[in-house]
Amino acid sequence: MMFGLALRSLRHRTGAFAAAFCATFFGGTLVMAFASLLDTAVADGVPAASRETLITMASVVGGWGLIMVAFSVTSTLSLAVRQRTDEIALLKSVGATPAQIRRMIVGEAAVLGLVGTLAAIVPALLGGRLVLDLLIETDQVAPGVEHAFGPLALTIGMAVTFAGSTFAALLTARRTTRMRVTETLLEAGTQGGRTSRKRVVFGILFLLLGANLAVVTATVMRDKGTDAMQTAGQTSIWVAVGFALLSPMLLRASAAMLAGPLAAAGAAGYLARHNLSGRAQQLSGALMPIILFTGIATGTLYMQRVDDAALAADGLLSTVEQENIKTLNFVVIGMLVLFAAIMLINTLIATTTDRRGEFAGQRLTGATPRQVLAVTGLEAAVLTVVGVAFGTVAALCTIVPFTIARTGEPLPDATPAIYAGVVAVAALLALITSLATTRRALHTPAVKAVAV
Repeated sequence: MMFGLALRSLRHRTGAFAAAFCATFFGGTLVMAFASLLDTAVADGVPAASRETLITMASVVGGWGLIMVAFSVTSTLSLAVRQRTDEIALLKSVGATPAQIRRMIVGEAAVLGLVGTLAAIVPALLGGRLVLDLLIETDQVAPGVEHAFGPLALTIGMAVTFAGSTFAALLTARRTTRMRVTETLLEAGTQGGRTSRKRVVFGILFLLLGANLAVVTATVMRDKGTDAMQTAGQTSIWVAVGFALLSPMLLRASAAMLAGPLAAAGAAGYLARHNLSGRAQQLSGALMPIILFTGIATGTLYMQRVDDAALAADGLLSTVEQENIKTLNFVVIGMLVLFAAIMLINTLIATTTDRRGEFAGQRLTGATPRQVLAVTGLEAAVLTVVGVAFGTVAALCTIVPFTIARTGEPLPDATPAIYAGVVAVAALLALITSLATTRRALHTPAVKAVAV
């Protein structure tokens, strides 16, 4: 019965589940594209050097991609369930048991995971072929190697996206079903919810892991040359993930610190500050990809810049191995940054679209569309500032230790244009997506939006 309800819920609430579907689709595409390099590597006739490069690329890039995909799927599914707390409270009030609600939520996630994975097969095949062409063009893989898309790509893709979606749904459903009806109704009305203890613990653990790698890079890996990238490259990712897990708490604290500047913006600033504090659990979904985007892109780009400068200063020519590392770094940057950008746009659209009733209520009480846009614009601006700030801290955890290890100096002698470019992209993505989605939501008549 609950599985049938899950199917009807998906048909009726396609917009609410669009973000979760996009996460599984793009995640499946990313994971299967790089997993196909393993199918290519184990094919007959592949030279040993090419096989090693393909396995390294699939393992490193695919491994980090797996973490990002799991993170994104869990975030979007949690958002989709939180947006339905009133519906879940109603089901509880009419007699639905926790086990039945769990089966419904997990059933929805299983269908999304399966459909998203199947839809990702063709794009993943094309993406894997493009990556292989890149490796051949840069002389890292022999020209005669043919791309293969077989059981490894399909198995890994299904395991990550389908199993990941189901596991994320189980975690989300467990918290929701543990709450009493009155607690669920209260959360539905306030749009609040505290950050779970487990999330805080894992966030702190990731931060400690990043700090440990930073110390190791600056001390143990000093004067180890390019090998210092092995620890430095991971640092910004772990620290960014740690901050992302703690993002609801960081957003509430930042909103309190920015109360003065927001108050200067008048009524729009007051509402923006109230929303950032009261809806921190929901809006933190948009904060997470900004932190990841800024931290990973800035940290890895400057790390590669420092390594190139150190090699030039030593009068060394780039070897094939060093070119492989450079290509790997840029592929990692491109893949993770692209996925973080998609995650940001996806989450902002889902979060803003779900607020149509809120926007309609503001308009019915006298707010103009311009004033509603001003509120969401200020919220996006604060999200960008906070996300960039903590993303910058994560990036510095890679840049400073690696620069010390390679040059003995704490800061790199590099252009600030790289950082400015990363910040500009993050700001544009957040502002344009938020304002465009709000403008679209305002096209619906206020009375009709409230009724929906």
